[in-house]
Amino acid sequence: MGLKKFNPITPGTRFKVADTFSDVTTSTPEKSLLVSNKKSGGRNHSGKMTMRYIGGGNKQRYRLIDFRRDKHGIEAKVATIEYDPNRSGRIALLQYVDGEKRYILAPDKLEVGRTVLSGENAPVEPGNALFLKDIPLGTMIHHIEMRPGQGAVLVRSAGVSAQLQARDGKYAIIRMPSGEIRLILNTCLAVIGTVSNSDHRLVRSGKAGRTRWLGRRPRVRGVAMNPVDHPMGGGEGRASGGHPRSRKGIPAKGYKTRAPKNRSSKYILERRKK
Repeated sequence: MGLKKFNPITPGTRFKVADTFSDVTTSTPEKSLLVSNKKSGGRNHSGKMTMRYIGGGNKQRYRLIDFRRDKHGIEAKVATIEYDPNRSGRIALLQYVDGEKRYILAPDKLEVGRTVLSGENAPVEPGNALFLKDIPLGTMIHHIEMRPGQGAVLVRSAGVSAQLQARDGKYAIIRMPSGEIRLILNTCLAVIGTVSNSDHRLVRSGKAGRTRWLGRRPRVRGVAMNPVDHPMGGGEGRASGGHPRSRKGIPAKGYKTRAPKNRSSKYILERRKK
């Protein structure tokens, strides 16, 4: 994991900050864990564009990630640390003692040759998956389930981690990366450590073409449009465009969109900081 800057030989390298991929140990993925990844171009089943600014990009294959970590009590050895084009963090290839291979999200400080384990008897070390009831208070965790056996859905992007702060009956109290504090059942799994590739937020593409390689098309500002195309469009000169809102007219920057009767609100003890 590291970054490199470039001499401004061309306009595309003047502000470019690239990843060195020094933590990646191989460029050849495990073939048995690859599936095709068809691009939609932002179109739905009838061909209508439902998401703007999507299209093009290099062909990519999806890596099957083990978000359940359900091979409890079976040791696995880290074979490789790899780049995954579908996510910001790195992934690690595990070779289990029974011969099975699986990809997991690689935590920070996980190295090739290390042994990882999941289940009740796993030690509190980076990469090991434990139930929240077995993790010491104050531990930094990631890859968290919301329902037992569902598979991890929380805290999965590069460089993020949550903190186990306390326990209240059958629930664990967890501070999320956003600052939100919420309750999650003690029987849910979480992985020790922080997600790898924390420098991802510092990477700068340097030019529009490199962003197009990732499948992102140019995004047009609402204030640059005409009134017929956007609520913030029109006006003489550089008009501000009025109150910030989406193309559908939904206000932004402070307008609450969460349903007031959302049943999961009772599990949120403190909302995220603005």
